[in-house]
Amino acid sequence: MDKTLAWLWLADAVGSGCQYAQELLELYPDPVELYDLLRTGSEAPPACLTPHALARLRDTTPFDYEERLDHCLLSGIDVLTPDEGVYPDRLRDLPDLPLALYVTGDIACLNGRRYAGMVGTRRPSTYGRQAAFDLSLAMARAGVVLVSGLADSEAHRAAVQADVPTVAFLGTAIDKTYPASNAKLRTAIEKGGGAVCSEYPPGYSGRTTGTFLARNRLIAAQSEALCVAEARTRSGTLNTVGHAERLGRPVLAVPGSIYSALSEGTNELLRTHRAEPLCKAADALDILGIGAETAAPAQQRFDPTTVSADAQAVYAVLKPTPQSIDALCAAARLPAGRVLAACTELELMGGAQAQPGRRYIAV
Repeated sequence: MDKTLAWLWLADAVGSGCQYAQELLELYPDPVELYDLLRTGSEAPPACLTPHALARLRDTTPFDYEERLDHCLLSGIDVLTPDEGVYPDRLRDLPDLPLALYVTGDIACLNGRRYAGMVGTRRPSTYGRQAAFDLSLAMARAGVVLVSGLADSEAHRAAVQADVPTVAFLGTAIDKTYPASNAKLRTAIEKGGGAVCSEYPPGYSGRTTGTFLARNRLIAAQSEALCVAEARTRSGTLNTVGHAERLGRPVLAVPGSIYSALSEGTNELLRTHRAEPLCKAADALDILGIGAETAAPAQQRFDPTTVSADAQAVYAVLKPTPQSIDALCAAARLPAGRVLAACTELELMGGAQAQPGRRYIAV
């Protein structure tokens, strides 16, 4: 039996975020042994298994997962399990570690690097977006692998611009990009040596309530320090902070305006000393033990000749002040679909930056 099949069988039965995953792993480091025990009934099953999980294990077999494993192999999806050396070391200490982790991109970036999480509200202000991008870009140029959730896209965009791997954790099936508008960004992450990870298999159609909150613990665990750009007082971002604190990860927060609801959470983290101020990249780099002298050389200025003809046409009409898609369509004399694609390309290559309301400025 392929041991990976046994891992898929066990992971599906206990579900994501299983609180007793580490305990189960210590009892049965090889899930095939658990399968044999349940099949023969030679001894009592582990007491930590819930009735639901036990029933699922008895109703299925590892061989039921052959089609899924074949699909992953044919689709370029890696399945990482705790008994493999390529499994992310920083996730191993989690009591609720994933027993199967699905990955697209380059799994090599999941170990052996320096990692910083960058999280924030999904609808950031211009200030929050700019702070997240600039801080992430400086850290990426110093060789740090930025960890985030894909929806918080500024860190990933900065890493792509710096040509440094970045790691995104999904709260959806591995073959689903959320939000869908970040499909091109995901492709750039994967082609740039980064990785996109999920506990949820391709075609996952199970319970979706709480999957993003469960995902947050993986962002915190993979990070050596967690940086918060913007957060409300009640938000998924602060859920990630809670996981970081539970795991002993340092937390840093960008100070914000006292008049902005989007900065209430970060300012409260600073006021209560749950976080250190993050005013420049060096604040995080110092915690990681990375000095300015180790930073990579600054990236060269954006070269319009490196992008497509549509992107060149849009770049030529971009301004320092934000312009809507309609305005860019009129100025570049291109239809909306091609302008949107060009703007995305320019973002990834460092020639444009998105602003609230789907408006863009030149960089």
